[in-house]
Amino acid sequence: MELLKAIKERKSIRAFLSTPVPRAMVEEILTCVIQAPSAINLQPWEFTVVMGEERERLSRRLIKAYREKNISCSPGNVKPLADTFNKRGIESVRLMTPYIEKMGFAFDAFINEGSCNFYGAPVAIILTLDNAFSQARLVDIGIALGYLVLVAKDYGLGTCPIGLINAYEDDIKDVLNIPDHKDVVIGVALGYPDLTNPINEFKSPRDGLENFVRWFD
Repeated sequence: MELLKAIKERKSIRAFLSTPVPRAMVEEILTCVIQAPSAINLQPWEFTVVMGEERERLSRRLIKAYREKNISCSPGNVKPLADTFNKRGIESVRLMTPYIEKMGFAFDAFINEGSCNFYGAPVAIILTLDNAFSQARLVDIGIALGYLVLVAKDYGLGTCPIGLINAYEDDIKDVLNIPDHKDVVIGVALGYPDLTNPINEFKSPRDGLENFVRWFD
């Protein structure tokens, strides 16, 4: 698939087939992902790949933690957002809700428990960062994440970045034996999209370029 086509067609997938993804394919994808640039070539990213019964075990633990702690998806802002940002979030929820209702779910339950279950994807990838690095190196993790979702698209797979799991970092570390000095940054659901599911018809809109760019000629 051409890069520009992948960029334009990519969307977050929230329903996956149970079809396993071969380990060799995941290795090929990650081999491409780690070609991403990083500050002075530090390559600070680390990936924990969870498949099969281990992925299901992790999801059971995360869903249990969610039901006990009730920490929901949110943008995680540290102060009130400008109206422009709030409007985008509200509009996205409004547009997505009918697709979720077609499935017979309430929005909050589907998004929160779905996130903890990696939306049923056969593979979950946990991206971590050693806490010896400064928070500036989260930029490098973000670049790697961008590579990951596009390379996966080229392989015919779907992805959904999942930030909620960060709130249940202790549970993830316990299940996957991740050392204390590694910070859980984000998770990614990976698998073959279930194209018959209504939720996968949804693609979030983007504002025009004029809302993001300032020109100095």
